[in-house]
Parts: sequence; structure tokens; C-alpha cells
Amino acid sequence: MQLLELTAAETAFLKAQPAPADHLQRRLTQRLAASLTARLRLSVQLHLQPTPGFADAQAIPVWQPDAALATLWLTRRLGGQRVVGVASFVPRTLIRTLDEILAECWLDGVEQGVMPGTLAWQLSAGHTQARLAVHLPQHITDMTHWARGVIRHV
Repeated sequence: MQLLELTAAETAFLKAQPAPADHLQRRLTQRLAASLTARLRLSVQLHLQPTPGFADAQAIPVWQPDAALATLWLTRRLGGQRVVGVASFVPRTLIRTLDEILAECWLDGVEQGVMPGTLAWQLSAGHTQARLAVHLPQHITDMTHWARGVIRHV
């Protein structure tokens, strides 16, 4: 059996470079904004912030929401309108929600190449300004294994 020559489109597809890490950043930023807007019933804007690398890479993603975001989450999820005070802890439901969004985003388009390390956002929701960061695993296989576990338990 003789093989046919590849078309120009097929050759271009095979030679194409994997999606860069900024593709993950854009997709994740959009999904986080949409999901947080829906869950908080408040318009949420996220702006990606430049971050230095994270030296102590873990085998799973580690979220770092600030106290303002934790307070906003607790207030809005419990039915409150005005955000006052400061939450003394980060609600587990917030971390679980962020994990699910990241896992879905990751598995929808498994990235190749270099992991971004740390991603950080400036969040604006109503009168609240907050920061959110996530430290990602160094290895793509660790990230994929983690994401599959999260989705399996949802």
C-alpha cells in the first residue's frame, strides 16, 4: 500500500508549535471572571498581573486568595450585599470552586511546553479590590494527573 503525500494544510498542522502558556492564562482568566461573576452575583473583572516564578513548586496547584476575596466570597455566598470586615480564613468552598475551574480549563486544552509557574490577578468586584494567585506544578504530567482527580470527584 502506497502512502499519499501530505497536503499543505496537513504539513502546516504537524509543524505547528504547541499553544504557548499565555493561551492558558487568557482562557483561565476568562473562565475565572465568568464563574466568579455567576457565583457572587456581582460583576467581576480580572486583570492578569506579572509575577515572578515560584521556587518551591508543588505537585498540585496552590491557590492564594487574599483576605478581601475571602470576605467577598463569604459575604456574597451567604446572601449579604455589603462587604464589611475581614474574613479570618479562606473558605474551603472558594478553593474547591477555583480548583474545579482550573481543572476544567486545563483538561479542555492540555498545554504543552513550559508551565507558567505562578499566575496572579487583580480582581475588581463592585467596590472591592482583591488579589488572587495560583502556583502551578512544574511538570505538565503532575498538572494533568491533579486535574483528572479533581474532575473525577466533582
